[in-house]
Amino acid sequence: MISAPSIMQLAQDAARHASARQGAFAQNIAHADTPGFRARDLPDFATWMQARAGAALRATRAGHLAGRAGAELQARAERSPATVKPNGNTVSLEHEMMRAARARIDHDTALSVYASARTILRASLGR
Repeated sequence: MISAPSIMQLAQDAARHASARQGAFAQNIAHADTPGFRARDLPDFATWMQARAGAALRATRAGHLAGRAGAELQARAERSPATVKPNGNTVSLEHEMMRAARARIDHDTALSVYASARTILRASLGR
């Protein structure tokens, strides 16, 4: 069976990660006024990829671990929040908007890499 080139798989993973981070930031913004809510985030892409590679090595049988888009993209509460409001909420709207903009740039970059790889692949096939 023919599989996608590794650069395309990496770009898909990067886009999936950026999308999940964007969702976490949107949830943070939605809970900006919820007392006691702790802002959530995902680890950066490199850390996430290293953790995935380590998890893949520990698989002992087929189906033992989640697939490529499994539940490993879970947002976790930040350990050292930038601000803490008197009601215990750690969401800063300015901080979340800046992180959301960065996630969008990361997503757009991943899609651009994917599109370039697709164009090169099409050219090599003569289409």
